[in-house]
Amino acid sequence: MNRRFAGHIVAAFVTLLIALAAAFSLTACEAPGWPFAGNAAYQVNAPQWFDPASLPAYSGNPSVEVNGNIPAFTETERRRDAFEEYAELDKLGRCGVAFARIGSETMPTEPRGAIGNVRPSGWQLDKYPWVDQKYLYNRCHLIGWQLAGENDNERNLITGTRSMNTQGMLPYENEIAAYVNGTGNHVLYRVTPVFQGKNLVASGVLMEAESVEDRGAGVQFCVWCYNVEPGVRIDYATGKSEADGTIDEAAADDSDDAAETTATARPTAPAAQAANDIPEELRADETDATFVFNANSRKFHRPGCPSVEDMSARNRLYFGGTREQAIELGYDPCGYCKP
Repeated sequence: MNRRFAGHIVAAFVTLLIALAAAFSLTACEAPGWPFAGNAAYQVNAPQWFDPASLPAYSGNPSVEVNGNIPAFTETERRRDAFEEYAELDKLGRCGVAFARIGSETMPTEPRGAIGNVRPSGWQLDKYPWVDQKYLYNRCHLIGWQLAGENDNERNLITGTRSMNTQGMLPYENEIAAYVNGTGNHVLYRVTPVFQGKNLVASGVLMEAESVEDRGAGVQFCVWCYNVEPGVRIDYATGKSEADGTIDEAAADDSDDAAETTATARPTAPAAQAANDIPEELRADETDATFVFNANSRKFHRPGCPSVEDMSARNRLYFGGTREQAIELGYDPCGYCKP
């Protein structure tokens, strides 16, 4: 009788372990892009008024309005003079809140610097043929470089998908930059990366902005940007990823090859070889490149150089290293932009 009772206990315990393992698997792997589903507790950095678990699951739109699109700034915060603050990294090396009063005085006055030496929490170098520029992850500035001129500030860089960086966050950053450049006014701007539990990759970022002098008449938004990539299942605990089967990888490869064949009048081997010669940690994309290489002429340029626009796409390579590293790789500085 006792042995039978003990057997029941063991069986129940094993069943419980299996259920827990399944729940963990669903949170980390089977709910791509939305680890908050069914688990509203323990959301690191999220302000008390904001519950990510109440937001709609990602359905293709890179961002969604929060709180009626009204930022949650206090009157004390609105009255603050010039400031720029980046939270210390936590024990897991994760970024916290980035908060600043953006104006012409915070914007960059020098060329963009290298950021390839920073490895944000959860950083991986995974590639997928259907992702723009191939690499799944970017080093995403919480406060964009064009607004604050921060380069390799590890407290301002998170592991973000290409889609979140360029489709989610960038349009809002551009809106702020255009307003400041056009009016000379200021914008109160706060970006909060939100992590679930001990995950190393943020599930998304909360972006709040309000123009100061006109009390939000020029710029005002409060949005959530999803840290997701179509066709990719992300394990937010580690940053590892895999194709989720919703995009035909072979077709994407064929489409990419066909596009390259159509666009090129000669073999692309030199450009491909040049890309392979760049160490992975120094590779970048157009949003965070310090220089742009021409694989054909072996010249390197500032990203804003007119020669970059004239450069064939097949020869254009984005580089995230320093001037000295570019020269060591065998590239010469452009004589026009003098990088």
